[in-house]
Amino acid sequence: MNRLVKENIKYNEIEFKLSKEGINMTNETKIRAYLEQEHLDAFFIAKQVNTRFASGWTGDDSYIILTPTAQFFITDPRYTEQAEIELTDYTIVNWRFPHRTVGDTVARIVAENQIHTMAFESDCLEFDMYDDLKQKAQLDLVPAGGVIDKMRVIKTPEEIQNMRIACDISCRAFRRILKDIKIGVTEKELAAKLSLYMVEEGADTQPYGNILISGARTSLLHGIPSEKAIEYGDFVLMDYGCQYHGYLSDMTRTVVVGQATKQQREVYEYEKRSLEACEQILRPGTRCNELYPKSLEPLKGTGYADKTYAAIGHSIGLFVHELPYFEANYDDVLVPNSVYTIEPGIYLPDWGGIRIEDQVVITETGYENLINIPHDLIEL
Repeated sequence: MNRLVKENIKYNEIEFKLSKEGINMTNETKIRAYLEQEHLDAFFIAKQVNTRFASGWTGDDSYIILTPTAQFFITDPRYTEQAEIELTDYTIVNWRFPHRTVGDTVARIVAENQIHTMAFESDCLEFDMYDDLKQKAQLDLVPAGGVIDKMRVIKTPEEIQNMRIACDISCRAFRRILKDIKIGVTEKELAAKLSLYMVEEGADTQPYGNILISGARTSLLHGIPSEKAIEYGDFVLMDYGCQYHGYLSDMTRTVVVGQATKQQREVYEYEKRSLEACEQILRPGTRCNELYPKSLEPLKGTGYADKTYAAIGHSIGLFVHELPYFEANYDDVLVPNSVYTIEPGIYLPDWGGIRIEDQVVITETGYENLINIPHDLIEL
């Protein structure tokens, strides 16, 4: 069967629309509604965050086949016991026995359940696995990259509460780390303590790549903590977060060690105004690509407008950089119960950079900021 499908699905063009009642649908029901709409027999889910979204699974090595009436969880022997505990409403399938590949297992399930058309995540499936499926499973594979990701944009009350707790954990860790930021302490030491504090405050223990950089290195948008020791007068930029029940926080604050210079105060104030200008327009109906131009308004005529970065935020949930982004290529409209980070920045090579980042929930009338640390400059 030949089927004409858009390979690159734009996020605001996916036909599947959640009704207001959709927020109370189970995630499996949302996916099944898509299957019904597209007249498909099954969905093969391979992206780790989406297997968790669909089933609640917390481990690794996971694939799901979801049909209108059945659901199969495919994993290897390391996780079958855990799966039987966590996923009591799934048929658990060990893909290593008696088969050799995931493709072998999928082919058997397809044959036994009369599956003829199956959506798959074309934006993540490796070619070797795709080729294996094509060779062994007698069915029409339909590209559906981004479809489940789109479903994840609108969060349930439980998902929002998990992120609210994750953000509160991060804020408590921020208050604790301030006492450790001293001359002579290295970026690596501080980054390790920050991670420890988040776990002690209740975060999941899965590693999460945090940025903690200082001095002139703060102009690096995603700098890696190094052996550099903190010096008097340094900016210390902390862009970090944690997981709580798998859901993420992401915040940034920039502090100065000692008394700030005139230029440090000036640039920080412009950065603060830039962030707050963006937050003034956060409400349902605002388009993602409106944020960056708004962030530049306070910088006009200052000499800093060209020292910025055009991607200034993103959706967030089970994954830290979820789509859509706050940048020119995304004209998606903000909707209630979606969660975003807002993070404009000013970056001056060989001098330093300043970024302030909040995490917000879009409400019916505006937004709720989940980060309770003020925007004001902190001098240590």
